[in-house]
Amino acid sequence: MPREAEPSINERTFVLEALRNYTRLDGRALDAYRPLEISFGDDYGAASVRLGKTRVLARVSASVTAPYPDRKFDGIFTISAEVSPLASPAFEVGRSASLETHLTHLLDLTLRRSSALPTESLCLLASRSVWSLTLTIHIISHDGSLFSCSSIAALAALAHFRLPATSIRGEEVIVYGVAEREPSPLPLLHWPLCVSLWTIGDEDGGEGGIEEGLLVDTTLIEEQVCAAEVLVAANVEGEVCMVQKMGGVPVDAIVLLQCVDVGLQKANEIGTILKRALEQDAKDRDRGSIRAELRAENER
Repeated sequence: MPREAEPSINERTFVLEALRNYTRLDGRALDAYRPLEISFGDDYGAASVRLGKTRVLARVSASVTAPYPDRKFDGIFTISAEVSPLASPAFEVGRSASLETHLTHLLDLTLRRSSALPTESLCLLASRSVWSLTLTIHIISHDGSLFSCSSIAALAALAHFRLPATSIRGEEVIVYGVAEREPSPLPLLHWPLCVSLWTIGDEDGGEGGIEEGLLVDTTLIEEQVCAAEVLVAANVEGEVCMVQKMGGVPVDAIVLLQCVDVGLQKANEIGTILKRALEQDAKDRDRGSIRAELRAENER
């Protein structure tokens, strides 16, 4: 598999020297995010997230199926990731399996294993019919912070998705369209988000051991010159869902705690932005919906 083009010695030296002086090439503070844009498609469960030049699409689909034999009262929730060659020259069709597997595993830890979506709520008829949800992540453009951007897109798609209304007649499950009955949102228990933090290596090749040396929302060239990555998954309630050391040089315990503190703060900030985007989308949809026509309010 091809590798990303490595920065030259001069580029690496220049970027590292700037970071050690708390300066980034785009003028941001070390703990600042690039412009975050969250948009939704016409259908429920389709979300697009831009984080600088990194772009990720997420889509949730649902179908009625039989449950697993050993989980008769639980629905099915699966996550998959697809890396497009358009995202980076290093990605090839059919040869990005390691990145796709790693991304799927991290999202599985963040969303499914943290019980953000209780699968019991997806059961329609015990032992017979359950909802099967599939969350698909598409990487469109890669310029750093891929895991963070994918996490935001995944949560945005789940929070935006609506389950079709159903009714039970005997042992038959009837699924209604959007025009027939109002669909219902997924019962998310909490909103976990991933925050990727990088430490700046010192001149001797060690790790950065101060909080100001932690980089948030790194670009691709910053990731290539930094020393180590720590991924923190937290929700807006201030609970830590996952902490994972991704690679690089060893990280001191004090630095790891600093990563958790910064991750909690950033997860809360991103969660606030996501809620505003969902509220704005709901207002836009409500203007032209049937509910708007049936209201007793008149603009005068």
